[in-house]
Amino acid sequence: MYRKEEQPLPPPEKFELPFEGKLSPNNRWVIMAELIPWDDFEEEYAKLFSAEKGAPAKLFRMALGTLIIKEKLGTSDRETIEQIRENPYLQYFIGLNCYQQEPPLESSMLVHFRKRIDGELINKINKKIVKREIDKSDKEVKKKDCLQEKGEKIKNKGKLILDATCAPADIKYPTDLGILNQARIETERIIDNLYKPLRVKLRKKPRTSRIIARKEYLKVAKKRKVSYQERRKAIGKQLKYLKKNLGNIEDLIQAGASLENLSKRQKNCLETIKKVYEQQQSMWENKTQSVPQRIVSLTQPHIRPIVRGKAGKPIEFGAKLSVSCVDNYVFLDKISWENFNESCHLKEQVEKYKETFGYYPESVHVDKIYRTRENRNWCKERGIRISGPKLGRPPKNVSEEEKKQAHSDECFRNAIEGKFGQAKRRFSLNLVMTKLPETSITSIAITFLVVNLCKLLRQFLSLFLSLFTNNRTGELIKPPFINFDYTLNNFYVLKLIDLSENSWSKVA
Repeated sequence: MYRKEEQPLPPPEKFELPFEGKLSPNNRWVIMAELIPWDDFEEEYAKLFSAEKGAPAKLFRMALGTLIIKEKLGTSDRETIEQIRENPYLQYFIGLNCYQQEPPLESSMLVHFRKRIDGELINKINKKIVKREIDKSDKEVKKKDCLQEKGEKIKNKGKLILDATCAPADIKYPTDLGILNQARIETERIIDNLYKPLRVKLRKKPRTSRIIARKEYLKVAKKRKVSYQERRKAIGKQLKYLKKNLGNIEDLIQAGASLENLSKRQKNCLETIKKVYEQQQSMWENKTQSVPQRIVSLTQPHIRPIVRGKAGKPIEFGAKLSVSCVDNYVFLDKISWENFNESCHLKEQVEKYKETFGYYPESVHVDKIYRTRENRNWCKERGIRISGPKLGRPPKNVSEEEKKQAHSDECFRNAIEGKFGQAKRRFSLNLVMTKLPETSITSIAITFLVVNLCKLLRQFLSLFLSLFTNNRTGELIKPPFINFDYTLNNFYVLKLIDLSENSWSKVA
């Protein structure tokens, strides 16, 4: 059941504290809370719950706010709850009316929040926040409306950067021998659980040869360098042991054992082990190193090897992402656990740009894999310039303007690489700790949302600090004073103030 909060959240000055004092409206968490449209997506979140049955669920602001705090601080689920319990600004950020000593929720609730708030909802919030900041001027909106009424075509505006990356998952580096050994150990545990209720009926427990199998595995795993023949022989032995264990499981089931004696994790693991055995047996017989939808982790069977060809990491294990960048704001356009060619999604990403902003971009900046003949012709029909040299043999004479344009395009495209570095070094995109596929997608989408919120926060704070600085270096030796003309122009350019109405426009 979901109950909407009837009373509006008080301003930070009226936030009740157990001690004397008030919350500062210039705090980063207070400013960030004003940037997020909580109420616009609360109804969509409330549809997940029954209107009458069940206990009242946590509010949407508390659910999304907790996930944002976790990503922003880079803490675990338990540490995030402790930070919220100790910090009144974080309690205000998640929608509490007053400070409380007890934690507002359990750390296990974050798993449910990641299941309920999917990646699509987070992408909608991300786009709305960015679109509101980009299209904040009423003059530009009126111009667009006038052009649409006259029936004239809207000119292409803006620059779009496209690229793909991989979000590695938290798994052990997979090897065929290691996966088979882990599968053998899991089947031995399953045999032990299935045999317990049949002790009276079956006097002898099925033999698993676990001691011999482990010695055979360690004999090869401990070696620093293993030849191809030794590795192949060891994999063949582990396949025989695993086949024997799977046969023993089938015999126990026919003898009266029930899979209900297994936990949910063991049931899922047993189905995964059967697929792993089929794949490894097929590769061993055909002497190949690849198979469709190859499983590289028993606990996370949805993860696939993604061949990237990067220096130091030719293969990554995780989700592959197609990302677009507009004015240093990033959007998650596509996410998949299977490997895909990112050039096939250029049209879809450009159409999403038009759907969001109402017009096509003036130019699209991409790397070599996107510059196919089909994509070039499609962009040319819509008046979009695609970066990079033309297809075919390069010309002998290249003008200085073309060289300058090519260099400018390559430098401009580095912005999205910087965003990838920020998401992977500062936030959790470099190692996704969540285990389920749906929670992993939510965690990845939250990362890009927090990256954009950090940019908006820096933009606001830089304008606030400019009130107390001077734009001319030569006057630094003079006593500090407020340069109102310079600050007013900055606020007007970034659409935080409307000179026509002579009043400050709300940041949110």
